[in-house]
Amino acid sequence: MKGRLARRIGAVVAVPIFARLGFHLRRLAGDVNPAFFLRLFVGLGTLVLIAAVLVAVAEGPRDSVGGFLGAVGKSFYWAVTVVMGSGDASYVTTVPGYIISWLLVAVGVAIVGIITATLVGFVIDFILKEGQGMGASGYHDHIVVCGWNSTARDLIAELSTDEYTTKVVVMHNADKNPAGSGVYFVNGDITDAEDLQRAGIEDAMAAIICPADSSNDADMRSILCVLAIEAIAPQVRTVVEVNNPSHVDHFHRANVDEVVVTSRIASRLLARTSLYPGLAEIVTDIVSGGKGSELYRVAIPDEFVGLSLDELSARLRSEHSATLLGVNRDGIAYVNPPTDFRLETGDDAVVVAESLGTLAPLKLQHD
Repeated sequence: MKGRLARRIGAVVAVPIFARLGFHLRRLAGDVNPAFFLRLFVGLGTLVLIAAVLVAVAEGPRDSVGGFLGAVGKSFYWAVTVVMGSGDASYVTTVPGYIISWLLVAVGVAIVGIITATLVGFVIDFILKEGQGMGASGYHDHIVVCGWNSTARDLIAELSTDEYTTKVVVMHNADKNPAGSGVYFVNGDITDAEDLQRAGIEDAMAAIICPADSSNDADMRSILCVLAIEAIAPQVRTVVEVNNPSHVDHFHRANVDEVVVTSRIASRLLARTSLYPGLAEIVTDIVSGGKGSELYRVAIPDEFVGLSLDELSARLRSEHSATLLGVNRDGIAYVNPPTDFRLETGDDAVVVAESLGTLAPLKLQHD
């Protein structure tokens, strides 16, 4: 029973909006002086106690139960309810009692005003900080895009149309969200550990690092970002866009999981399409999610183990309306393997299909 209750409480706390509220409450609590509130409540309690004693003296004994101390106790309860705005006006019948009652009402109005102002101030601060990217995402199993450029803009558009949807957080040093609505924004430094934690990097599924420009310095900052992520959350899959191909080895030394050299891909595609017209349109259609041609990496069902590549291709086509592009085994891609190639447990496939259907997307673990 306790375990079930704890899981339910944990599920509520894990909801992004509650996680964000908790972050801002902790942030504001760090700027609050506890001694001020302690003095405020001690002063209020002393005032209520003095008012209760004066009312007990002014009104006289009401019954014999408890004597004077009993009257003070009842008056104290009445004074607290007056301050809270729900006191019994008929409790006092003397002029001093009326005066004390009015003073307590004034104190109660002031307290309500303070509480209201505090709540309004918190809501305004929450909205402003969230709009400026100064909050915390509170997401789990999401994708963090570190940096902003044209590639980041296009990949967010691609992620928003993918069948296997996931939450996206953009982390960029800017005054407003460059990605627009539907994407959570964190204003921060991609190499800073605290800013990465606000983006929820520890609970993320993957991180995509995009260089701010085409310079070598941008690649160096991307390497620092990878190192920071590996130090905080080594289980998170890191994918980086690289400007200079000569920097690829440095990224691998930083333990990045995957490297994409945009210029190298573009130059090779240009070379092939100059020899074989139409290749660029086909490849672009596949990778950009054209009609009926989404690209997926999927787990191979157990019943497919032992099949040849031709048999796998035929079954994927007939049972899942998917076209096989290649098989991955132990980190090696087999696009055109020998005829005696047979599927083994742990293999996965890259396919082109209109949708996932009954195929399961591959859940990759950090290597």
